[in-house]
Amino acid sequence: MKRQNPLKERFLTSLPLTLIENVADKFRNNLSFNFQFFDNAQPAGQDFRDWNHEQLHKLLDKVKEYCKNPSTYWLKLPVGGGKNHILEIYGKFPVRSEFLHPKFVPLDVDWARFRLEGDMRLIGFFVNKEICTRLIASPNIFYVVFLDREHKFYKQS
Repeated sequence: MKRQNPLKERFLTSLPLTLIENVADKFRNNLSFNFQFFDNAQPAGQDFRDWNHEQLHKLLDKVKEYCKNPSTYWLKLPVGGGKNHILEIYGKFPVRSEFLHPKFVPLDVDWARFRLEGDMRLIGFFVNKEICTRLIASPNIFYVVFLDREHKFYKQS
């Protein structure tokens, strides 16, 4: 009769049961966030230190949730009472904005925003799918450029 080894059993039960090939669709299709183009120098926007603990907590919780699905899911998910969605892709930089297009952000990106809560927005861009195909890059990366606590990026009227 074999002797029980609780440490061995605990270790073996803690090991993951899947390989990366089994979850490859999550890598290929789900949304990712990238902060390499983050601009905290514009008066209309904010830096992370300008947001309080609760706002940062909500931001990170939302980003974590957004990463669980592809961007197409968030484009269709309605929010509020109107025709708005969690994710809106504007394409060109908006004419009516309190922000300026940063010189270090390429001209041919698709500007977009994620609605966080109330007037809080996460502003950034996607790289066009055709360009991604040529560059062998992922079209599911949202490049964060601005924190917009007061909805100043895309002004309605």
